[in-house]
Amino acid sequence: MQIREVENGIILEGIEDFEPAHVFDCGQCFRWIRQEDGSYTGVAMNRVININKEGDSIHIDNTNLEDFENIWYEYFDLARDYGALKKDLAKHDENLKKAVEFGPGIRILKQDGWEMLISFIISSNNRIPMIQRAINNISERYGHKIGTYRGKDYYAFPSPEELSRASIEDLRDCKTGFRDKYIYHTTRAVLDEKIDLKAFVDMDQDTCHKELMKFKGVGAKVADCIALFGMRKYQSFPVDVWVKRVMQEFYGAEDMSLPKMRKFGMDLFGDDAGFAQQYLFYYVRELEIGK
Repeated sequence: MQIREVENGIILEGIEDFEPAHVFDCGQCFRWIRQEDGSYTGVAMNRVININKEGDSIHIDNTNLEDFENIWYEYFDLARDYGALKKDLAKHDENLKKAVEFGPGIRILKQDGWEMLISFIISSNNRIPMIQRAINNISERYGHKIGTYRGKDYYAFPSPEELSRASIEDLRDCKTGFRDKYIYHTTRAVLDEKIDLKAFVDMDQDTCHKELMKFKGVGAKVADCIALFGMRKYQSFPVDVWVKRVMQEFYGAEDMSLPKMRKFGMDLFGDDAGFAQQYLFYYVRELEIGK
């Protein structure tokens, strides 16, 4: 991969294993929106950038080399050899091989743990457009304005201190539904108990999962999503209806409880369970396998 700085952006040339649609539409993030030209504009790390792929080059607009080196290289997990990872996963079984081939450009983003905590509480029993609307409402009302990009104003996800200004009624008005009280109590817990969410990154997977489930509105599946996408716990195996379906369809799993299905997947795929889950989830959801 070669990096070239251009006006108001950078270009990554010769990059492999990076397909924006696979990355941003695989269920791991909610603030990356597909534009009419096929590019994606996203808000992350108190920045707004646009990602567009042309041939084997990735164009990142509204950034600079310094931010790429200090923020985006890590955020997009560019140090990881996804080619080698996919080869290892493909050896596991034929179904996983097909899933890897179907979504070869998936990368697991290294997102902010606090934002993932609240975002996946909002995601519980919710549809993606509704999740996106609620997160945008919260950001516009309680986050600070990042700036204007291509004629639109963008706002950062609010910090716990900023979000603590919202009452349960305020949060309900942001279209969070029944999750309003969970967001409120989780925000208060982080502040009142002085919880350092960055410390969760250094916890082992089991401890991280147990600690996350202490927050209101965080069950096993939501905890796994937060751990995988915000806390770097790549053994995590979030189980939703699609993953349960694929485990039964491809791997002979019984109609077991979700916690047992979670353990089944973690035992089956080991340290790379989170990556396997993403490839399989994207594969079965996009093709509606087993529906």
